[in-house]
Amino acid sequence: MSVRERVGPASDFLPEDGVDALYAVLATLLAFALVAPLAWLVVDAAGLGAEAVDFLVASETLAVLVRSVALVAVVTAGGVAIGVPLAVLTVQAAIPFRRFWTVLIALPLAVPSYLGAFAAISAFGPSGPLSTALGVPLPAVEGFVGAAIVLTLYTYPYIFLTTRASLLSLDASLVEAARTLNCGRLAAFRRVTLPQILPGIAAGALLVALYTLADFGTPNFMNLEVYTQFIYSRHRASMGGYAALLSLQLLAVTGVILAAESAIGADDSGAYASRGNRGAAELDLGAWRYPAMALPALVAAAALVLPIGIFAFWLLRGGPGYEFAQLTFSWTYGWNSVKVSLVAAVASILVALPIALRSATADSKLSSLTARVPYVGYATPGIVLAIALISFTLNAAPSLYELGRDTVALVVFAYVVRFMPQAIGSIRTSTMQVDGRLTEAARTLGRSRFEAFRAVTFPLIVPGIVTGAALVFLTSMKELPATLLLRPFGFDTLVTFIWRAEEAGMYGQAAVPAFALVVVSGLSMAVLLAQEDD
Repeated sequence: MSVRERVGPASDFLPEDGVDALYAVLATLLAFALVAPLAWLVVDAAGLGAEAVDFLVASETLAVLVRSVALVAVVTAGGVAIGVPLAVLTVQAAIPFRRFWTVLIALPLAVPSYLGAFAAISAFGPSGPLSTALGVPLPAVEGFVGAAIVLTLYTYPYIFLTTRASLLSLDASLVEAARTLNCGRLAAFRRVTLPQILPGIAAGALLVALYTLADFGTPNFMNLEVYTQFIYSRHRASMGGYAALLSLQLLAVTGVILAAESAIGADDSGAYASRGNRGAAELDLGAWRYPAMALPALVAAAALVLPIGIFAFWLLRGGPGYEFAQLTFSWTYGWNSVKVSLVAAVASILVALPIALRSATADSKLSSLTARVPYVGYATPGIVLAIALISFTLNAAPSLYELGRDTVALVVFAYVVRFMPQAIGSIRTSTMQVDGRLTEAARTLGRSRFEAFRAVTFPLIVPGIVTGAALVFLTSMKELPATLLLRPFGFDTLVTFIWRAEEAGMYGQAAVPAFALVVVSGLSMAVLLAQEDD
């Protein structure tokens, strides 16, 4: 059944007259809104002249490049090493409480990694709570090793979820056929299962790599200078040209990662070809099914129990910084977070709705282009987007810059640019599941196109709209670099207060906002897991 047969012709959703012209304008506006600020980075970098080449080949710049790429490689490999076995364990192995472990393993994705780093640097060390509780001085967790461990613990769920989805789509008969040909379990997995789920692993690995490359808070808290910190320090030192040049270099590395994932996941023919026997073959662990639960238990303890325990310790017993009382948390910061994230969610839905509807109901290249353009912003690191917006508005549109300094306009715009694709994907998927025969029946009963959409289609896609809005809202709540650089003067949110507390070494002051952020962020996983048909 084609797209049009599933959801009906485009005219069932939108008036056909002038719709192509409307989408041509929309595509142009989106492209300009996304590309113009990023293109301005080229203008800033070009102002360096010959110094640009010298700066790019300087030993300090090359060291940051190597360090950043190495961190991406280590975290991605660690995510695969943890996420794939856990996916196999929760899909194919008959371990007790499998659904419970599935939810628990996915939950670290709801915790911002910089909160995990915040908890780790406080918990470990000779004078940390863990050392005190155990009576043994523990080494501090920081630097490259600390950042790699923390990022791995909070990004592996990307690979876990995508690999799990691939395993649930796998045809068990393929594995069973290999077993009848005297292939052992390991050989059957390597020769049959792994090639089938490789696109899913690659998709999750891409998300891990992009997250690691763009992460700002975790390396900063761990005292590790990577691209994002290097860019931020140059920006703070009023070295705009150098910050722009580094931002372009970071975008180039992002492009290389995207190209690598495309090459790995390109040959996915047959990867999801058969769905007749879902879930692949059951893996009989026998008596080992109970010891096997130690793996998800250890991962959950490190990623969830440790930070929550540290936050609770700060809340109940106090923590570093309480004696100084230089920072005072106000629930106004929480309201600020909710306010800007809610506005961003509503704005994203308003922009995403026509794009998603058109791309789901039309097969034109224009509609496809309009749906793909926003993903440029999604792949752009938050700090790069923030610096691009500051430079563009300051030099090309000073009135917009002043508006951004006095209001949350630039913050909301950055959120929409970065996270709107989440809403587009959710709404588009829901729209494609609507049976076009329902709208055709409404039309035969005398309903106009708009009335048929309002009475039939819209109620059916409301879950997708709500999911998209929730994802944008909750992702915006956790965004650190864009909020930090684009917020108005005197405007604090949960994440910026946590940033201030860390910079001042007053970890105890961050207990309440950290808890609040974890609770609110946890709703994102509730939304995602509620959609899974397990």
